[in-house]
Amino acid sequence: MIDFCGIISYFKIDDPDILIRIIFSIVLGGIIGFEREITNKSAGLRTQILVCLGACIFTILSVHGFSTAITLYPLGDPSRVAAQIVTGIGFIGAGTVLRQGFTVTGLTTASTLWMGAAIGMACGCGKISIAFVSTILAVAVLVLIRIFEYRILPKNQKHLKKVKFNFLCHEEDYEEIYRKLEELFPEIIDFSCKPAENDEVKISAKISSIEKFPVMYINKKLSELGNIYDLSIKEIFE
Repeated sequence: MIDFCGIISYFKIDDPDILIRIIFSIVLGGIIGFEREITNKSAGLRTQILVCLGACIFTILSVHGFSTAITLYPLGDPSRVAAQIVTGIGFIGAGTVLRQGFTVTGLTTASTLWMGAAIGMACGCGKISIAFVSTILAVAVLVLIRIFEYRILPKNQKHLKKVKFNFLCHEEDYEEIYRKLEELFPEIIDFSCKPAENDEVKISAKISSIEKFPVMYINKKLSELGNIYDLSIKEIFE
């Protein structure tokens, strides 16, 4: 006969405070993950929650799981488990950093993983107030600084990037597309047009852009044109 009461009592958490810490780590990690998710970043909701939860559990195990080790091994240090979280999270963060030419992306996302681990450790230590305030500050930095960068910081030549794109269109659509190109990209520095097969025209252009992600920016703008296909866009380094 299976002793269900014994099984339930075996999995019962003696200290309800530990369960509260775990729940808070999920909620606070989810707040940061939600911001990353709506901005379409690689480490989104699930990743941030799991990082924060994992750091919380490691910290709880470090504090409570080895509490008896001090009496058995006076020279031991049970905090070593929590200390390795900082090192271990670096491997996950490194996977979100990408380099394309001279452009490096993903540093902010890697930083949020590092921050999520810190918040999870704070929850694991029972410092819920620190974890909560840190989460609010982290989200405020992610949202408000982004607005500040795009609307207030002056645009300068330091971030100027050159991008080349090519596409095909039908000959009868060329004049309208060219007019729209001039409206969308007044900063065109090079433009060429030559006939292709089947009454098609191949258009090549080079522009200068101060956008943080110029390829994504130009792709979005060109999608507004319509009547174009076989599109290719790349950032060039001269």
